[in-house]
Parts: sequence; structure tokens; C-alpha cells
Amino acid sequence: MPANSLTRIAWKALIIVVIFNAASAVGGSIAMLFTDGLGMPTSFLTNSPFTSFFLPALILLVVFGGTQTLAVGMLLRHRESSLFWTAIAGFAMIIWILTEIVIIQGFSGLQALYFTTGVLELALVLALLGIVSWLPRIEIAVGQKRGMLHDEV
Repeated sequence: MPANSLTRIAWKALIIVVIFNAASAVGGSIAMLFTDGLGMPTSFLTNSPFTSFFLPALILLVVFGGTQTLAVGMLLRHRESSLFWTAIAGFAMIIWILTEIVIIQGFSGLQALYFTTGVLELALVLALLGIVSWLPRIEIAVGQKRGMLHDEV
């Protein structure tokens, strides 16, 4: 469990960001599946291997919605691997957005928002792991107190 108030705030902020990303990925992908791309022109897919928005929506749902949802579940249960899965989810979000920008050869405010939330997710994970110095390293209680990267002696 987080030790001090700054760490608790960072932990809660991380949970909020990951819930937002999970809900957005799941909700957006379901909306894309049932509205054939939310009204986006298929010309956005010209430089991609896709001919419709079905597979991108499915990838968004399973891969990105799935990793974000898994990260939320792990964070809420204080699992030892929660920060690992959250880092994967954040990194995946960044890669998804960068790939999307390259494929559609354009940029929107939503892409800026989700890129920022992916970066924020990773920054909070690094802070909670003690890799950046503005927070003490987090300890997650799983049986005995253990750190994410190495055991405490």
C-alpha cells in the first residue's frame, strides 16, 4: 500500500488515468464497431492494411482496452505486477496513437489527449517505482512486503 500522502495521490491519479483510458478504449471501439468507424471516412485507411474500421476497432477493444482494463483490475487489487501491466498499457497507448498518426497522416486533439494520457500513465508508474525522484518507491503488500523490481532484505 502506498506509504505517504504524495504517493497515495499519485496512486489514485494513476488509477483514474487508467480507468479513463480503459473506458475510452472499450467505449470507442464498441462505438466504432456498431457505427462503421464513427462516421470517419475510409480514406483514413488508405495507407493501412485495413479496408474497413472493423479490425482497427477490434484491435482497439482487445489489445488496448484489454491491457488498460487488466491494469485497472491489477491496480485496484494492489497486485505486485500492477505497475508492470500499467506500464505495458501506457506504452501500448502511445504506440497506438503514433501508429494511427502515421497511418492516417493527420493529427487531432483526441490523439493529443490519448498520447498525453499514455505518457502520464508511464510517468506515474516511473514515479511510483522510485525511478524518478519526486516520490518514494512504492511497496505493494502481497503476502510479505516486496518491491516491484527487487526484493527488500
